[in-house]
Amino acid sequence: MQVDDTGSGSTLQRAAAAASQRSVDLAAAPGSAPGVCPAVADLPFVDTYLPALLAQASELISGEFHRVVQAHGLSVPEWRVLATLSGGHTLTTGKLAQVSLTKGPTATRMLDRMEARGQVERLPDTADRRVTRVRITPEGQRTVSALIDLARAHEQRVLEPFGLQQAEALKETLRGMIEARRPKT
Repeated sequence: MQVDDTGSGSTLQRAAAAASQRSVDLAAAPGSAPGVCPAVADLPFVDTYLPALLAQASELISGEFHRVVQAHGLSVPEWRVLATLSGGHTLTTGKLAQVSLTKGPTATRMLDRMEARGQVERLPDTADRRVTRVRITPEGQRTVSALIDLARAHEQRVLEPFGLQQAEALKETLRGMIEARRPKT
């Protein structure tokens, strides 16, 4: 996939500006495919296909912040784990593997390293001895707190062109899509 790097503003900023300048009529135009918005009928398939759009947006937006995470000495999966556990939440190792987008054995090794650094601790589950839960330590919270502030500022810069209402609607839609498709653990 090509990324427009012409210096004329980010693709997201241009999309936000275009969206705010016109209201899209969702009725299909005569001769267009059913359910295809006339404004996008002439675009390449990948520019209209939700999974491709989500992947492109994730790669572009996350990539910006992942450089910040790595500059602070964390891998992206470690950041995801600490950010998820921040505030005292405890989760199973399986749930943390989902959140960090890693396979179970990889997540276990990552949690081993994080535990050795004093960022997380493992606890037995009180209801099921076969389950291990993980929680953040004070050291882990110190590590992630500054990054969470930087992440919020990054998110604000990304979403600002769309306005608060549209940004919150997008996040709510994405949370619903994730919840509907995430395997139950």
